[in-house]
Amino acid sequence: MSTPSGKLPNEALQQSSVNVWATVELGLNEIWAHKFRSLLTMLGIILGVSSLVAMSALVKGMEKGAKEALIAIGGLEEVRVEAQDLPIEEQNRKDQAVGITVNDVYALAANAPLVTRLSPEMRVPATISANGKTFRPFFCMGVWPVALEMNQHVIQYGRMFNEIDDEMARSVCVIGTEIRDQLWGSPEETGQDVIPLGRTIYINGLPFTIIGMFEHYESEQARKERELAQLEAQRNGGKKPTGPKRNRGWSGRDGGWVFWIKNATIYMPLNTAWMKFRAGVSRAAANNTGPGPGGATGDPRLSSLQVRIASVDLLGTALQQIRNVLMFTHQGLEDFAFRTQEDWAENINTFVHNARLSGGIIAGISLLVGGIGIMNIMLASISERVREIGIRKSIGATTIDIFVQILVESVVIALLGGLGGLVTSFLLVHLIASFSPTDNAPIITFTAMFVAFGFSALVGVLAGLFPAFKASRLNPIQALRYD
Repeated sequence: MSTPSGKLPNEALQQSSVNVWATVELGLNEIWAHKFRSLLTMLGIILGVSSLVAMSALVKGMEKGAKEALIAIGGLEEVRVEAQDLPIEEQNRKDQAVGITVNDVYALAANAPLVTRLSPEMRVPATISANGKTFRPFFCMGVWPVALEMNQHVIQYGRMFNEIDDEMARSVCVIGTEIRDQLWGSPEETGQDVIPLGRTIYINGLPFTIIGMFEHYESEQARKERELAQLEAQRNGGKKPTGPKRNRGWSGRDGGWVFWIKNATIYMPLNTAWMKFRAGVSRAAANNTGPGPGGATGDPRLSSLQVRIASVDLLGTALQQIRNVLMFTHQGLEDFAFRTQEDWAENINTFVHNARLSGGIIAGISLLVGGIGIMNIMLASISERVREIGIRKSIGATTIDIFVQILVESVVIALLGGLGGLVTSFLLVHLIASFSPTDNAPIITFTAMFVAFGFSALVGVLAGLFPAFKASRLNPIQALRYD
């Protein structure tokens, strides 16, 4: 069986393959013959591809950091119950609003089966001092021992206080590493890991004994950088590391604000916080509905209540259970509100979507500008090669041959620009990572590279269609007369 041209199918296929490769080679030769012009033409594609990949890498890094922080504070199963002001129509019952109390904790434990863990919190505005230094921690609060599990804390040294410590209102506390660093110096500064167990710390002037210290919390990126710095120090004969130090600020690639908050936290028994810091202030205003923890009179008012539900899928039902119980204990007053981590997760997804959309539009505009540059240079090239096209047509080149030749040249320029953009994106991301104060270093993904390169090829095709159509329609006789 033969083709309409009289060639066997295999011969026709082989001839077609040779023509395509010859066309590609011709396009490369044309680009090489005008190197500087071609480089300027590719510049728009290079910038578009590199900006698209870099934008995607930045968003991916921030998304990773945000999700790490979400896990660090307990995950989606955590719900925070906080006091809120009454609606305007119920302001006449303002004196009956009690906020969140310990009585609510016991009521939820008995009547809300979808609640698996309850962790009351009583925050204490505090200034701490020891070793001749002072510091204001982010969180100083009285809690139950279950807070260790609820807030994803891990004791590295010593122990967590227990129910007996709470019942007896003992002056003991567990601190984060930032407290140790501020009062006794960090390992990077002192050259040794100070463990202040058994030492006395003064909270608002009252002495407390440190019985435990949490491990140091940091993002995965910060941990890798710190370990790399320590490894380099060992290779250099034990010299002091010059790598990143533990984060002391609210953000930054080596930590993140959530991790800093966990490191700057002090826990004390809930009853201790009530007896030593809040009872004298709150007892007169508290509703005497029953005994408080440890036998204190009144119902201690809490700063907030952390609740863990059985499953994220049961969130709506669990919140309704909690609301029903609290409406009963609060005598029909809705002076409380829920703060769910699901809201934060939705905010993360919304931010990522918007960042990718806006960054994609900006990168798309850059690619469009690059495509216009390719179209412009191809039209100029056709004007320079009118006689060449006329000669090719006169010796047998078909309209399709000319169309494919110009289109291939356009695509080759775009693909070379795309490859250049991918290489440039690595340099751009490294440069951004050196100056950008993100919680996690940018992460280049294969998907982003594939999409960016694919768009560059598409731009090459679209930009070459009109010049290729115009060249293929040239009349060979008029083209040969062109001067």
